[in-house]
Amino acid sequence: MLDCLSEMLGSSPYRDVKVIDVARKAGTSPATFYQYFPDVEGAVLELADRMAAEGAELGRLLEGRSWTGRAGWQTAQELVDGFLDFWRRNDAILRVVDLGAAEGDKRFAKIRLKILNHVHRPLAETVNQLQSKGKVDKDVNSAALAGSLVTMLASAASHQKGYQSWGVKQGEVRPSLALLVHLGVTGKKPTK
Repeated sequence: MLDCLSEMLGSSPYRDVKVIDVARKAGTSPATFYQYFPDVEGAVLELADRMAAEGAELGRLLEGRSWTGRAGWQTAQELVDGFLDFWRRNDAILRVVDLGAAEGDKRFAKIRLKILNHVHRPLAETVNQLQSKGKVDKDVNSAALAGSLVTMLASAASHQKGYQSWGVKQGEVRPSLALLVHLGVTGKKPTK
C-alpha cells in the first residue's frame, strides 16, 4: 500500500489522493488500509519517516572528508550531487513534507528537520574543525553558516524542475551549487 501511495503522490496532488484509490491500486480494500493507517496522512507520515531515515546517507557524504585542495572541491561536488539525487528520488514525498511543515504541522516539520540535520550537523562540525586550524574566521557562526548552506541546497533541490524555465540546464546547477558550498565552508575558491 505504501508503494502504491508513493507512486500516486508522484502523479497526483497530495490532497487528491483518497484511501479508496490507494486501496484499489494496491488490490485491497479500504478496510485493509484502515487496519494499518488512520488515514492517507498517517500513511504519508510513515513514508516520510522511512525516507528521513534513509536521509542519513547525506551525512555520510561528509564523514572524514577533506575540504582542502582538490579534495575539498570533490567533497563539495559529491555533497551537492548526493543532496540533489536524494531530493529527486524522494520528490513526491518531500513535496508533501514541505507543504505540511509550511502549514505548521509539527510532525512534518520534525521530519524535515531530521532530514536536513543529517547534513547540517556534519557541516557545522567541519566549519568548527577548520576554525580550530585557523583556516576559517573564528567569528563565523558555524551553525548559522551550515544552516544557510543546507537551506540553500534544500531550496535548490526542491526547485530542480523550475531551472528549465530560466533556461538553466541541470548540468549547470550542480557546479554552481558546489562552488557556493565550497566558498561557504572554506571561504576560498576551490582548487579544481
